[in-house]
Amino acid sequence: MTTDAVVRALGELAHDSAHPAAEVCACAPPQVLADRPDGTVVRSGAVVAKAHAPDTGTSALRARLSLAASPALRGVLLAPLPTPSGPYRTVLDRPVTLWPYGVPVDPSDPDAAPWEETAVLLARLHRTPPRGPLPPMRGPVKAARAVARMRSARPGDPRLAPVAAAWRALPGWARGEGPAPADRGGFLCHGDLHLGQLVRHPQPHGAWLLIDIDDAGTGDPAWDLARPAAWYAAGILPAEIWLRFLDAYRAEGGPAVRAEGDPWPELDIPARALTVQTAALALAKSAAEERSPDEVEQLMIDACVRIASLPPELVSEGAS
Repeated sequence: MTTDAVVRALGELAHDSAHPAAEVCACAPPQVLADRPDGTVVRSGAVVAKAHAPDTGTSALRARLSLAASPALRGVLLAPLPTPSGPYRTVLDRPVTLWPYGVPVDPSDPDAAPWEETAVLLARLHRTPPRGPLPPMRGPVKAARAVARMRSARPGDPRLAPVAAAWRALPGWARGEGPAPADRGGFLCHGDLHLGQLVRHPQPHGAWLLIDIDDAGTGDPAWDLARPAAWYAAGILPAEIWLRFLDAYRAEGGPAVRAEGDPWPELDIPARALTVQTAALALAKSAAEERSPDEVEQLMIDACVRIASLPPELVSEGAS
């Protein structure tokens, strides 16, 4: 967990940005919205301060912040706020960025989840030509880190075998060991798409926008569709919702999958990678909490069992 000093500094920075010095303030204390190894987020009023991971590359962060602020992506990505020292500042050796607060997806109301809106935003992002030097999308790197975390949390546990086997069956690029194939790798990607990466801005009833640019960059756009595809394949996401999402993406001209027909030739490898990533995190988290995987987590682990049992010729066809 992040130190109290970092949380306190983020709260002060967000508060000072939300309120001019001469303004009398009676706002609530700063609120911690997230505290994970890859980022700590604190809100004060209309401003959110985020401390990025300590190993964040600042040149890549600058490029991603420039991407989020690009006029070409207005209405797609939430634009950052300037800090007193530029696009980001350093607080206790961590790069910190400022953002306007937006209303997140309500997890207690799954029927209202903006699947179609998410698909349209992704299609618009993927169709936008990359400009300037951009780092690669970090989705495969996150998957590799999840597998490493699983192995560290459960050394020698036989339950890791099918997840590890499904991981080994993926091509190197999907394990973060190289770039995506040339014909798939030149698109703008979010890199870590899930419903927690959307907010309404301006609050409370503004348009949906994508947030969190830490993993954005160029790569295979199918990666951004892979998490819902994996959930659908594992039986977690109902077919009706998956088809609504896919149809909305295609209707907006998204390039990740063919315009009609079977989308799985493009989705297969990324969806397998996200299945492994989710299963690996489930095993790591359940070990840390000294419990067995819950029902949803077990579905993703079981999906890895099925992937690992596929005949080698099917795996090689998908990995080519």
